[in-house]
Amino acid sequence: MENLMTGDSSFVIRPVAEPQIVDNVYSEDQVQRMIDVIRRHGPWKMVLAQHFKSAEEVVATMSGQMPEGVEPSFDMFLTPNFRGYFGIHGMSNYAELDDIFYNPAHLAHVRSYWDAEFAAPESMNFIIQGSSRNLDPAHLDGTSFRGVDGRNSPVWLLNTMAKSGLFQRWMMKKAQVISWFYNGTIGGGFTYWPDGPKGAPKRLAMPAWNRGVVTQNEMMFHRGEACGPMDKRMPEGLAFQSLWSADPETADGWQITTDGKVIERVSAEETRLMVHWTAQVYKDKAERDLVFNHSDDITHDQVFDIFVADLRARGLTFAMPGDPMTDREFIRLLTSTYDCGRPSIYPVEAPGPHQEQIAA
Repeated sequence: MENLMTGDSSFVIRPVAEPQIVDNVYSEDQVQRMIDVIRRHGPWKMVLAQHFKSAEEVVATMSGQMPEGVEPSFDMFLTPNFRGYFGIHGMSNYAELDDIFYNPAHLAHVRSYWDAEFAAPESMNFIIQGSSRNLDPAHLDGTSFRGVDGRNSPVWLLNTMAKSGLFQRWMMKKAQVISWFYNGTIGGGFTYWPDGPKGAPKRLAMPAWNRGVVTQNEMMFHRGEACGPMDKRMPEGLAFQSLWSADPETADGWQITTDGKVIERVSAEETRLMVHWTAQVYKDKAERDLVFNHSDDITHDQVFDIFVADLRARGLTFAMPGDPMTDREFIRLLTSTYDCGRPSIYPVEAPGPHQEQIAA
């Protein structure tokens, strides 16, 4: 608890094991079927538009805080990255992708990664983009706790619970198999901090096709790198409501639209696709049964009671809001209190968001 009371909880923000590199994650047929689903079932919303109700929630999900006196807004975080789901809540969304979602190879990978007896697929999403800037210094994916997870809680709350270190007793074991499909020659890699935000980063460089990692991204700071030519990374007319879809004028092309108007066309060669499969993992039968019988779940009331008790133990004074889940001032208080620091070391080839340049 001593580290928590000094505001330094970075010691808990590291994965259970070093990420493991995997090649040829999917068969050629599986890759084509995934791309076909993306083409047929669009348009797809921007990542930002799907997960956050305020700019403060975005800040709480990323590492660190806004500079003193800077009021966050959605415009500060706009990037042309779009997301869809192949499966969610343990179910495949498309019958033609059942073998991909209920993937025995992936299950074997995550069981081995955790040295665990059981695993079950939880969700599978993709992020697709053309040239894109990246303003994210690094972030954590939303984790899950027994009783509090992505089905009933926003990502910012789950991430703040993880950063605080106060809820380890209820934290679910999870792992991901993440793969990339990008033949572009500028940027697009994956930077990660397996030794915590103060440690040295590692990097999976692009171009790479069908290459991935087995990892625990909700307990490891990471970021996708900016990609494509600098002058194309922020399409003119990009907005919160912009959409990604297949370009009807090009067999393998894509387009970004805002309010029905095409603002950018993206070729297959410029497209970066990331596929993100997540599983819940259970060390043994006792842990599996603890989750399934709900005998030790935590509630939202308990979560905020624990936060409030810890905040007051730190000597902080504040007014408890009527709805702590959405109150912006309270979100800011939690973000600043449990800020475990942002990474300060970036790869030379992939500088941080305020020095967004790609080395030659």
